[in-house]
Amino acid sequence: MMQRQVVILGSTGSIGCSTLDVLAQHPQRFSVFALTAGRQIDKLFAQCLQAKPLYAAVLEANDAQLLQQKLRDAGSATQVLYGAQAFADLAAHPNTDIVMAAIVGAAGLLPTLAAVQQGKTVLLANKEALVMSGELFINAVKQHQATLLPIDSEHNAIFQCLPAALQGGCYQSDLQKAGIAKILLTGSGGPFRQTPLAEFDAITPAQAVAHPNWSMGRKISVDSATMMNKGLEFIEARWLFNCTADDIQVVIHPQSIIHSMVQYSDGSVLAQLGNPDMRTPIAHALAFPDRIASNVKALNFFEVADFTFSKPDADRYPCLQLAIDACRHGQGATTALNAANEIAVEAFLNGQIRFTDIARLNARALSRFASHSAKTLDDILALDQESRLYAETELGSLS
Repeated sequence: MMQRQVVILGSTGSIGCSTLDVLAQHPQRFSVFALTAGRQIDKLFAQCLQAKPLYAAVLEANDAQLLQQKLRDAGSATQVLYGAQAFADLAAHPNTDIVMAAIVGAAGLLPTLAAVQQGKTVLLANKEALVMSGELFINAVKQHQATLLPIDSEHNAIFQCLPAALQGGCYQSDLQKAGIAKILLTGSGGPFRQTPLAEFDAITPAQAVAHPNWSMGRKISVDSATMMNKGLEFIEARWLFNCTADDIQVVIHPQSIIHSMVQYSDGSVLAQLGNPDMRTPIAHALAFPDRIASNVKALNFFEVADFTFSKPDADRYPCLQLAIDACRHGQGATTALNAANEIAVEAFLNGQIRFTDIARLNARALSRFASHSAKTLDDILALDQESRLYAETELGSLS
């Protein structure tokens, strides 16, 4: 079996680390071609020694020089590149087969799009690529005949519950014609599902990043606490599965065992279940349509607690409703909301604003940019920057 060459965009994050764990279990099938990371140089150094990629890339020249020297001193042949363009070049490299797109936030859009434009197999863990540029991104997938496979546990679950005939191109399939009535997008409700609303102003960053079920980065953990993450996943699902906002329903499922469901017109509901571990969807997408081991513990139904479900409370999760509203408005609204949210979450983590101010800032940005159009990549990037600048100017009025 010929090894498939894998590039991991964002290798030092939680998805990147889980991907390396799965790849290490299947050395005959996969080889690590390149790793990219932001500023976690020591972690990237250790990953390079273990995975032995041909290339590694970081954003800053000084970090690249430091990493290259450390690797040479350790006897490693890995070549270090730097800059955002290096990320895109590695994703689009002729020898690259699979690109794990796991850079959090808007920074992941351009290298992921570069991989798509070269017809690569793209494992999409960066939901912002579709939130920021859904129509443009999906059109590029179609035009360049790339293979797009979802990594978010919810979207991967939905993908697995679709008819096999739709899985190869679910982003251009007719769900109604396939007998699908509704996509049921599950979410845990985060750490504050039962916290009294009167206490939300006092929520600290340390409390917000302590997710009850999943191990994730700080930004995504805060998004899960506000359920903005679920809102972004709502927008992502709209593009991944070629549907409308009316075709998707969010369901609170605190146990995080059912990762999402598909409801069919005959009354059937298909669900994908498993322990909350990202190595499961990663293994599924890496080997699709085959199945390979992920080293995730099998679900033991005799140990599983009762399943519970509820509707999301708009007062408790205003960011979720903002994202759904943005999805209905269109591309400009989702681009602007995503940008403002990144500024708001960073400000909260830095102690500049309160937890409840995240939704307030996002609401202001959506109100300001809801009707904006964003058709081209230049439009999208310009609106992203405009929304960030607006959000930064509004921070002072919230503190």
